[in-house]
Amino acid sequence: MTAETASIDELKARYAALKETGQKEGEFEARLAGAPAAPVTIPENRISKQETVPGGWYWTTTVKRGQTLRIVNSHATPGIALQIWNQHDPSERFNSADTIKVQWTARIGKGRVLLSDMGRVLMAITEDTCGYHDCVAGHSTAITNEKSYGSGTLRNSPVPVRNSRDNFLIAAAKLGLGKRDVHQSFCAFAPVETGEEGALTWKDGALKAGDFIDLRAEMDCILCLSNCPHPLAPGGSYDPQPVAVTIWDAGPVAENDLCRTGTAEAVRAYENTDPLFD
Repeated sequence: MTAETASIDELKARYAALKETGQKEGEFEARLAGAPAAPVTIPENRISKQETVPGGWYWTTTVKRGQTLRIVNSHATPGIALQIWNQHDPSERFNSADTIKVQWTARIGKGRVLLSDMGRVLMAITEDTCGYHDCVAGHSTAITNEKSYGSGTLRNSPVPVRNSRDNFLIAAAKLGLGKRDVHQSFCAFAPVETGEEGALTWKDGALKAGDFIDLRAEMDCILCLSNCPHPLAPGGSYDPQPVAVTIWDAGPVAENDLCRTGTAEAVRAYENTDPLFD
């Protein structure tokens, strides 16, 4: 066995050990069960911005480090897609693949973090009453809308059905960004499951009206939200409903904050992030 072969074997063994630790049920789940819950009703003196995003439309905002964005899915719309960029360097943006593989799970919910393509934490999921969000299948396009809702729904139709891809392109242009800046989305309220053979399916009955998710910004972020149904959502009728968004102050972060300390991988991601603000 050559030294190079031995090195590869050592790296494979280290990877396997990290994977086993990362996917082992126990400590994280116990801490998640005991984590404090965010208030269902946000005190008015902690709110800095409130908006309603109509079905089919998009909304852009900035969220400063330490602020929390709450998205309330008032009518159980199947999927709310998000694009997230570092406000001071938009070439750094949300990376769905790293968010999944670094945390050893595609079940990204409360206690997990949304990672950038530079290994830093953009936002942390501090509360989540839904439990079903998608980092795999992506957001809707004109083509997926046509497949889901029939012919005549493309962007050049007389009465087009809006989709997240086009919403993001329009929003990016208004933000001084372009096509290359539109990336894979974090899709909230999207119960996408992976079958034994790898097929992606939609879990019916998983969404409830009034579910919400809290995303705490860990750096200054630009965010675009597109209120269009997920491409795997049951088709037939295009009827996205309004969603409520609130930017609020959730207070100081505890030393044992679950998102910051729940896994060794999260700790390292924060070690890459915090020096930007020290």
